[in-house]
Amino acid sequence: MPTGEKDKTAKISGNLSLFTDHDIYLFKEGNHFTLYDKLGSHLVLKNGENGVNFAVWAPNAKNVSVIGDFNGWNQKSHPLKLRRDQSGIWESFVPGITKGTIYKYHIDSRYNNYRVDKADPFAFYSELSPRTASRVWDLDYEWDDGEWMKNRHKFNALPAPFSIYEVHIGSWKRVHEEGDRFLSYREMARSLTDYVKEMGFTHVELLPIMEHPFYGSWGYQTTGYFAPTSRYGTPQDFMYLVEYLHQNGIGIILDWVPSHFPSDEHGLAYFDGSYLYEHADPKKGFHPEWKSSIFNYSRNEVRAFLISNALFWLEKYHIDGIRVDAVASMLYLDYARKEGEWIPNKYGGKEDLDAIEFIKKLNKAAYTTYHDVQVIAEESTSWPMVSRPTHIGGLGFGMKWNMGWMHDILEYMSKDPLYRKYHHNKLTFSIWYAFSENFTLPLSHDEVVHGKGSLIGKMPGDEWQRFANLRLLFGLLYGHPGKKLLFMGGEFAQWKEWNHDESLEWFVLQYPSHQGMQKWIRNLNHLYRAEPALHELDFSNDGFEWIDFSDYEQSIISFIRKAKDASDFLIFVFNFTSVPRYDYRIGISKEGLYRELLNSDNKEYWGSNFSNDDVVYSEQIPFRERPYSLKLKLPPLGVVILKPMMKNDTQHN
Repeated sequence: MPTGEKDKTAKISGNLSLFTDHDIYLFKEGNHFTLYDKLGSHLVLKNGENGVNFAVWAPNAKNVSVIGDFNGWNQKSHPLKLRRDQSGIWESFVPGITKGTIYKYHIDSRYNNYRVDKADPFAFYSELSPRTASRVWDLDYEWDDGEWMKNRHKFNALPAPFSIYEVHIGSWKRVHEEGDRFLSYREMARSLTDYVKEMGFTHVELLPIMEHPFYGSWGYQTTGYFAPTSRYGTPQDFMYLVEYLHQNGIGIILDWVPSHFPSDEHGLAYFDGSYLYEHADPKKGFHPEWKSSIFNYSRNEVRAFLISNALFWLEKYHIDGIRVDAVASMLYLDYARKEGEWIPNKYGGKEDLDAIEFIKKLNKAAYTTYHDVQVIAEESTSWPMVSRPTHIGGLGFGMKWNMGWMHDILEYMSKDPLYRKYHHNKLTFSIWYAFSENFTLPLSHDEVVHGKGSLIGKMPGDEWQRFANLRLLFGLLYGHPGKKLLFMGGEFAQWKEWNHDESLEWFVLQYPSHQGMQKWIRNLNHLYRAEPALHELDFSNDGFEWIDFSDYEQSIISFIRKAKDASDFLIFVFNFTSVPRYDYRIGISKEGLYRELLNSDNKEYWGSNFSNDDVVYSEQIPFRERPYSLKLKLPPLGVVILKPMMKNDTQHN
């Protein structure tokens, strides 16, 4: 585990290699998970002389040299030597090179007279896009987040609250006065942290910050897997952002893309004149949907590269979790392919057996090395046991995005409230499978791009109804079992679809409707974190109980969320129509006084202020097979959240 001490310049002597025989053995076997300490460029002191040790894997190269601004990009002046251990690794020590030096590898392949200049796959830092060379860099940093790291296991545990704010750094907020420029990592540190802390989110999730040549890919077309993009600053600047979040009690999750990589010439594609990182056959090695290359998970060295990369961010940058992108595309050989465009596995099936083994190995390595992190799957199919341990047949992830809930609820909410009763199953079906996985409920960037419109834009009705509907949706997000994820801009009801080239529409916060939405999310976050009933048993049916899911005629549902101490519970009642209900009765099992904690229709949220009294008294009137009942006022397109006032009562609800 990182201790906060800065990295020391390596000292080598003799044959100058950073590799031991054991390193080579593990690399060939696919079990070397700290390759970032060996491959790439490393500032070293060799026999009293400062310089850089370069090492690159290119087994099908005839010659490899390092070129850069230090030698006028001369392909002959600094050749690397091929190791004699059949590892395919070329390396050499070049004296006099310093931090910041720009370089690439010139590769002369044994095949097809192929020659190419490649960026370093293990570079810690890159030139500013659109330039594509690597930079010699170190990862020295005096970390000051020891308190967070010591207690991280509490904040990242499965029973803990996870309210994740998903962010794209380049478009969260821009400096209009300076040509609409990006905020830097260091500028983001204070601005983003202060906002997230005020709003009550527990974690920030960043769209991929690994170096990528095409800004419009949002980072999902990665070339520099070990380098935070230089668009926003240096590696140390990014470390400062992580540290500042930690110092303020906020975790950070990174999106990570081991499923595919772009075909840019300077990147991993056709690296040494052969299909080194990817499959040679396009039926396995080319992604038809994203026009990119697919990693060859059957190759030991590729598995070691990817697992080393995942662990690199956890080790060197103190990252608290990794969200693995596009897991479904890895699991299925026929993903996004028509009949005849894919190759079955050895049993004739469509499952990618090599990818499955890689995923299991990745998760074992992550959780064995760092017991207090989370690895989260974006997996969109019904593949079983995604978030179950590998030793019982699962894939080993800590959590999985609940894409089914997201699709169903957005489809339901887009309906005119008058006709929602005909689609009631879209509202209730998710509970049938809610505890089959450790689910995160995502309202992510994918739902507000490519013509899908903003969240507020998906809601039906006039302006007031749209805002009421969105508050209702957010109320369900926080009440439904599962961890929470919301993409930036949704929390204050941005009108425009997200555009990566523009800042969020912060100016709309001058209007009471948007101020109300932002306050609603803030209050939901604070309630979610304060109430154990909303997070302790997210992944167990012991934490959820229906009161009534059958009132489809009025489009009303009600349920209970429970803490480990079942006497500690909350009641949620949702009205998905625009008709207020004055005397709506629900059955309860516990007699007593109930307090309305939150009501989405309160005037502070830009609602109509149709609410219950501060205290609601139970009545000894049996209802729906329960001995007591409550008579409530249900606001139009609103949710009411109630809590019993007598906390010392141990009677189960």
